[in-house]
Amino acid sequence: MLIMAVINSPIEWTEATWNPTTGCTKVSEGCRHCYAETMAKRLQAMGQPRYGNGFKLAVHDDLIALPLHWRSPKRIFVNSMSDIFHKDVPEEFIQRIFETMNVASQHTFQVLTKRPERVAAIAHKLTWTENIWMGTSVEDMRVAHRVDDLRQVPTMVRFLSCEPLLGSLIGLDLARIHWVIAGGESGSGARPMKPEWPRELRDKCAEQGIPYFFKQWGGVQKHRTGRVLDGQTWDEMPFVSVQR
Repeated sequence: MLIMAVINSPIEWTEATWNPTTGCTKVSEGCRHCYAETMAKRLQAMGQPRYGNGFKLAVHDDLIALPLHWRSPKRIFVNSMSDIFHKDVPEEFIQRIFETMNVASQHTFQVLTKRPERVAAIAHKLTWTENIWMGTSVEDMRVAHRVDDLRQVPTMVRFLSCEPLLGSLIGLDLARIHWVIAGGESGSGARPMKPEWPRELRDKCAEQGIPYFFKQWGGVQKHRTGRVLDGQTWDEMPFVSVQR
């Protein structure tokens, strides 16, 4: 089950991860140093059977119902090792993932994609219970159009993951966005994040009453740079009343 599900996730803004699909393909600059690809290749070298094909897309039918067995309420990041809205994930498989999330009302599911155009296209075929949050990645203004696609999705919470933050987002329209996560790139080859970039986002969020979560400064050794921004740890989350 390694990397297929993590109960105590080290990702600061979630509590658990669930990976009914693994593997992906790159679509923008935010993918250049993909942590999931690096991890997948490492697991392949270790002989982990789920990653026998490295980072090639794979669906795992036997993991569809996994969250139903977790009784304690959790915030669950869906697909930390993939993107369920990749063009090669069958629509029927996505619907089954949503059916699990619909039934597991004790959990809050945080779904993140770099392909919100597909989400918008098939949203009417999915059931959007209030425990499903839908987000998209926005690393710089070149992919700001993703936010327009996200706004078309009838989800309780729309959120942005601005990580790795590769440029200023001062011109980004945050209308109908309910949560913003920001952070610098980490790991080998990490590209630097200018301090003004996360500050601009924080200030825009404050002006519009949007919760702001600063995940990390990043760098090759992110534990050394930490996640304090201007003397404060920004851990704001959207408040949503979900059946527990």
